[in-house]
This record gives sequence, C-alpha cells and structure tokens, in this order.
Amino acid sequence: MANRRHFLAGLLAASACPRPTWAEAGSPAFLSAAMTRDGRYQLCGLSAAGQITFACALPDRGHAAAAHPEQPLAVGFARRPGRFAVVLDCATGHEIARFDAPEGRHFYGHGAFSSDGRRLYTAENDYAAARGVIGVWSLEGKRLGEFDSNGTGPHDIRLMPDGETLVVANGGIETHPESGRTKLNIPLMDPSLAFLSLEGDLLDQQRLDRKLHKNSIRHLAVGPDGTVAFAMQWQGDITEDPPLIGVTRRGEAPRLFTAPPDHAARMQGYAGSVALLAGAQEVAITSPRGGLVQVVDFGTGALKRTIDMVDVCGVAASGAGFLLTSGTGEVRGAAHARHDLHWDNHLVPI
Repeated sequence: MANRRHFLAGLLAASACPRPTWAEAGSPAFLSAAMTRDGRYQLCGLSAAGQITFACALPDRGHAAAAHPEQPLAVGFARRPGRFAVVLDCATGHEIARFDAPEGRHFYGHGAFSSDGRRLYTAENDYAAARGVIGVWSLEGKRLGEFDSNGTGPHDIRLMPDGETLVVANGGIETHPESGRTKLNIPLMDPSLAFLSLEGDLLDQQRLDRKLHKNSIRHLAVGPDGTVAFAMQWQGDITEDPPLIGVTRRGEAPRLFTAPPDHAARMQGYAGSVALLAGAQEVAITSPRGGLVQVVDFGTGALKRTIDMVDVCGVAASGAGFLLTSGTGEVRGAAHARHDLHWDNHLVPI
C-alpha cells in the first residue's frame, strides 16, 4: 500500500510540473542553421524582429530543421547527402538524441513532426534503388518504420493543416554518395508532389507538364487553408526561362508563375526557398544567385514587388509580410538585424 501511495504521489507531482515550452528558449518564431565566422555550425532561434534567442551546436553544416509543436525541441538536419539528424533541447542547448540514417540511406535535410510531436517524418534516399523513402522516428531516435515517397529524391516534406496528411516534394533527381552531389538522371527526371497519409498511402500525386520534367520541385510552404506553394530548380539549359514557383491544393492541378525575363536571368534557374502569406494571397521565392526576392499574387499571378538582398535564401511569413535571411548575416523584415555569422538556406517557422 505504501509503495502504491508513493507511486501515485509521484504521478501527481509529475503532472503538477508543466512541460517546458518554447518560452524557455526565448519564444523564438523561427529556426535557422548558421555558420559562425570561425567555422562552427549552429541551429539558432530567431524572433520575429530578427534577434537570436538561442544557439545550439551542430556537428556539421545544417540545412533545415523541424520544430516540435509544443516543447522547445528541434531536429537539425545535415545538408544532403548527410547522415545525421540531431534532437536539440533549445532551452538548454543540449543534444538529447541523434538519428543516424539506416545503412544505404541518407537524409535530404528536411523533416516534419506529427501534430502531437510523437513522430518525426524524414525525407531519405534509398540510393542503391534510386528510391525516395519517408522514415518514421520516435523523438528518442528509434526507427519506427518507413514508406515510399512515390518518387525519386524527396527533398522537402510538410504536414498539412488537417494533421493527417504529408505533402512531399519529390525532386526527381537521382544521386548517390559515391558520386557526391552529381545528378545522375537528368534526361529521365520525373518530379512530383505527393500527398500521403501518415501510414504512407498515396492520396494524390501531381506532376508538371512533360516539357518541364527537368524542373526539380524542391521546397514547400503550406498555408492554413491547405494551399501549397513550391519552389523549383531548373536542371536544363540555363538560357531557358522556366517557371520556378507554383501553388496548388490537393486534388487540383498546379498553377505555375513565370518571372519577367530580367528577373529570370538573375535567378539562373534557381529558387532557394519559398514562403506563403495566405491571407494576402502572396507567395515569395528567393534567389541567392541573383540576390533577389520576388513576391507574387497567387490569385492573379501578378508580380507584386521585388527585393534586392545579397545572398538571400531564407524566407518565412511573418505578420503581414515576410522575414528574410542571407549568407551575409542579415535579417530583414518589419525590423532589421545583422549578425556575425552566415545564415544557411532556410528559415523554418515554429
């Protein structure tokens, strides 16, 4: 009886202690990987005003991250073709778990939590079979299973607002670690957007027109109404001006938007990241090669405005506009900041 009383008392004590929240990590609004001036790698939290709220060490260069929906935990992913993903306690700065890609696999730099935060879904390459895989993990780093991404080269992955569906950007590019970052199948590329259940059932798949099969679908942004924006990277002749931005919804056909010729020339066929401001019907894409941000009205297809910013890549919706980060350490939006580090590719909303 005494043991039972002690056990119940322990449960009550545990339930009385609230779980830590993102407030303990400084209430960041975004996550971004970065490199310090002396060559160390970090995952940082950023406020809406562009101030750093925390910085956690990464073992190597990071690409993107996934934020736990409730606790101050984030998973930092290695840049493709990396094999590490680390779970970080952003309140303490400690690494609390590490996911190592299974034999014959590597990560693509992106992942997404389930709505309850109990599972993490990772985009992976089964490189011997040239097959895209979505890995399923526990927060402690245990492999729970996997399923087919229904394409080659799944890069970005997002949870849809229903909490029951994943959207995956199958870039269509075959790579192998023995070949570094060489693209092995350009003539046969088949990019697509796949909408999957959390158990791996294919619910919808959207492909581009065949003449655009060299347009690798890379990065995603999802609005609260289920609108999906995607950014692409052209693998064909650089003198061509293909559309690099699109929006869609599950069950609909993608709509693509082409940049004016002078902007297209600056982008050099490469969109770095994408963000969606659903209430204003705006989608933004960045071009680090051209130092250019374009904001498009996805209702009309009109180019609303452009922003010049050296080495800009990270972008996320923030308030009534967009927050931007660059490799020069600049953060620009409603407020402006500059930090003594190099921001990496992506700005991930929490």
